[in-house]
Amino acid sequence: MDMYESLYSSSSALNEQIARQLFEILPEQGPVVVLVDRQGHLWPSNSERFSQFNVAESLLKEVCAKIDDGAEPVVTQVADSSVVAAELATDHTKCGYVVIILQQYGPESTLANIDLVEMLLSQINLIAKLIEKNSRLYELQMTQWSMYGQVEAPIN
Repeated sequence: MDMYESLYSSSSALNEQIARQLFEILPEQGPVVVLVDRQGHLWPSNSERFSQFNVAESLLKEVCAKIDDGAEPVVTQVADSSVVAAELATDHTKCGYVVIILQQYGPESTLANIDLVEMLLSQINLIAKLIEKNSRLYELQMTQWSMYGQVEAPIN
């Protein structure tokens, strides 16, 4: 049994790592980014601002279902803000979904800037892939290190 498997293969642990890295670089007054795992757990970049949007859980479920049906990215409107969502996945893990809330963006301005939004979604997926790859390389390094450490141990 691999003792690191539960640490790095779970999408929840990966989502937490992604959130820590991603939210650190987001501008304070920029878009609110929310990571949603397959079980519905949320990681908002700014909890206070996210709660002000009053995004219903049913809306998030509906958006996630549309993504699962192949519509990506999903663009919808909540009051005076646009919500754009897409799948969050790496080569080995389906992490869930990434939701970007653009405050005071109407449908027209969101669609006019959809290329920029899609680029941001791609960068978030790239961050996820790099974090997962780094974790897998670390796991491999620890496995190799433990193998070499056992071989070179002095025999008494």
